[in-house]
Amino acid sequence: MRLDKLLANMGYGSRKEVKKLLKDGVVKIDGISVKDAKFHVNVEEQEVTIHGEIVEYKEFVYLMMHKPQGVISATEDDNHETVVDLLELEDAIFDPFPVGRLDIDTEGFLLLTNDGKLTHQLLSPKKHVPKKYYAHVAGVVTEKDVEEFAKGVILDDGYETKPGELTILKSDDVSEIELVITEGKFHQVKRMFEAVGKKVVYLKRTEMGPLVLDEELELGQYRELTDEEVEMLKTYQVQTESQD
Repeated sequence: MRLDKLLANMGYGSRKEVKKLLKDGVVKIDGISVKDAKFHVNVEEQEVTIHGEIVEYKEFVYLMMHKPQGVISATEDDNHETVVDLLELEDAIFDPFPVGRLDIDTEGFLLLTNDGKLTHQLLSPKKHVPKKYYAHVAGVVTEKDVEEFAKGVILDDGYETKPGELTILKSDDVSEIELVITEGKFHQVKRMFEAVGKKVVYLKRTEMGPLVLDEELELGQYRELTDEEVEMLKTYQVQTESQD
């Protein structure tokens, strides 16, 4: 990889700012000062330092966000704030994108990454990656609804959903439920409840695949996945591949 591209990707400034660092002689490769922006670095074998500090190269970034309402799951939009707008520059420079989408009025777990292969595996309809939601539902949710969801319900466009695992936490005028589904149709959770005559008034995604939302994250906050969580995702990806 070109040295100037590596440093720019790692957040050390624009190409112009990086060239100044090189000109000043503060960038070293294996202890030797390098001023050539076009110099090719073997990131696996060579050590790059700036002012004596090691530049730790990483190709991919994996972020867990607690998405707030009012923000859309996109990289750019002319009318609304996007989840990418919530990122610090040091993370935004990796050009991560949301894995799947949450509606503008839905909160909760959202994964952002620039790992295209992993994203494809997690979003492929063939993989049936489970997603868990917590919701407030206007109307008394009953065991009959649980049975209907377990069979799959017919949406307003005639599509029959795959079975969903509905758990009633509180049955009242406004019920509290958890729902696990393996699809991601447009407004699916809301439309599934509409199919049984009820309305979702609050929706939050709490889990996706093997990962659970970190409840220490406030709305709008995010963090990098731990090495263990990244490994869980990749192991889960392999497991889903082997089940095809």
